[in-house]
Amino acid sequence: MKNLVKSMAFALAMSVALPQAFAETQGVTDTEILIGSNNDLSGIFAAFGAPAIAAAKQYFDQVNAAGGVHGRQLRLIAEDHAYQMPKAMQNINKLINSDQVFVMLLSLGTPMNIASFPLLERKGIANIGPLSAARQMVEPLEPYKFAGFSSYYDQMKAGVNYLKENNDAKVVCAMYIPSDFGKEIQEGAKDAAADLGLEYKSETTHKPDEQDFVGSLTKLKDEGCDTIATALGIRQTITALATAKKIGWDDVDFIGSSAAFHTAVAKVPGGVTEGFYAAAGWPDLGTRMDDPHVKKFVEDYQAEFGEFPGTGALLGRSSAEGLVMALEAAGPDLTSESFLKAQESLDYIDPITGVRIDYGPTDHQGGDAIIISRIDGGDWKVVGEQ
Repeated sequence: MKNLVKSMAFALAMSVALPQAFAETQGVTDTEILIGSNNDLSGIFAAFGAPAIAAAKQYFDQVNAAGGVHGRQLRLIAEDHAYQMPKAMQNINKLINSDQVFVMLLSLGTPMNIASFPLLERKGIANIGPLSAARQMVEPLEPYKFAGFSSYYDQMKAGVNYLKENNDAKVVCAMYIPSDFGKEIQEGAKDAAADLGLEYKSETTHKPDEQDFVGSLTKLKDEGCDTIATALGIRQTITALATAKKIGWDDVDFIGSSAAFHTAVAKVPGGVTEGFYAAAGWPDLGTRMDDPHVKKFVEDYQAEFGEFPGTGALLGRSSAEGLVMALEAAGPDLTSESFLKAQESLDYIDPITGVRIDYGPTDHQGGDAIIISRIDGGDWKVVGEQ
């Protein structure tokens, strides 16, 4: 998919001229760089958003203590939209027009990010490492869009393919929130079934606050589904898996995307989530504890916050380190133009995830990897990779 995006986007990128607003630089002084984040700190994806912001702030504090970036201190302003669109729009207007941030980082939610794009484009503000893996984060190619990892769509196609090859999947179904987020994952599952000659049999849709899945799971069980792609909130995912076990449905595989690939899902007591699969753009942090850089990050995070850094913290630290690399590469004369060129020049092995990250003028998706993991003994274990 990435190569296809590259080839399709090349002509467009060559014709895309930076808007006039890019010639101006807001959020940058001789002593400070303002970074904004429109996040879910109290809603259904707060398990990603809150620790991501905590980890990013911790890293920026460390960078600031060492002198900052080219002498400038980094200040992160994070607003909570609680996964509610009206609040998200208020936040983005505040961050861009009132706070006048230089760059957006780790903003959470597919519909929230998409809704912010017109304003970001108009003001020439780059959107770095959003906590959404929807294809719209980089498609169509725009100067200000930069995603961190592989898309939900590609993750789900790879995941269904894995289950066909290894678990003899035949009948694919889906449970999803009918937003841009959920539809992306549903489309990946449906297209994977078509490509692989499997049957896409049935699906159920759910409100973000829905917690009763007995009727939906009974329906999908009666339809003969043996593989279910999920695009739900973290608590919803856990509840759905627990409900399936409660009704005695154990001959089915559930698979989520990176939106379900969270430490909290694996650590549910009583083995409720055992056997759940996820396809994501990185391996679980627990598999990389032998790396000194990861070990130091984990120790620092535990010392400050008193808990092991989960998946949200992993993403926050990873994106924060990437942003600092781009700011350093942009040099002391920091402008929107110098930052975008620097961001497009990044090519490195992410020390937190171990995944190669490489951008370019026609490639604004950093990572290509798709890692298939399965919960085994309360931990995510890697079972496949594409």
